[in-house]
Amino acid sequence: MELAQVGCPSPIGFPLAARILPSSMTESALRLGTDIVDVRSVEASIERFGRRYLERVYTDAEIAYCRSGAGGGAERFAARFAAKEATLKVLRPADWRPEWRHIEVVREEGGWCEIQLRGPAATLAEQQGIQIVSCSLAHERSYATAVVLGAPVGASADTRRAQTSPVSEPPAPPTDPFPPSDHA
Repeated sequence: MELAQVGCPSPIGFPLAARILPSSMTESALRLGTDIVDVRSVEASIERFGRRYLERVYTDAEIAYCRSGAGGGAERFAARFAAKEATLKVLRPADWRPEWRHIEVVREEGGWCEIQLRGPAATLAEQQGIQIVSCSLAHERSYATAVVLGAPVGASADTRRAQTSPVSEPPAPPTDPFPPSDHA
């Protein structure tokens, strides 16, 4: 498999993306979306609008999962909102935006999350030839964040898992010019 040279130089002088992507994928083929959300703003929306807000933005499964944790789940809801925003950045809608509920964060049994697109969101992805291949969510008391990666439809599972070709080890660090003294 021929590898493409895309991305930023790695510390060992050969771009990381060139080691993991086949040459059929170009820089513009991958799309990355990220977002950060203030947990307090999501919590305020839940307090102010209650079920009306939740049912407008989240699927029934998302609501059930977020409510299953201690403290009302504002951090979990915020992380899912960030993932929905990050997904929109991958999909890049021009004239209209799919409804929030058409982008669902599904928590897998192993603990990681996946993005499930439905209805107009799935249609938009199909029209653009994009599939969502990975997402990562994180949250703490004040902020929640998400990163979503999209790739061309038809990218193989091997490509999506970013399997690497053999890579030489980075050079060893220089020896310490001031070794510890035995007389200390």
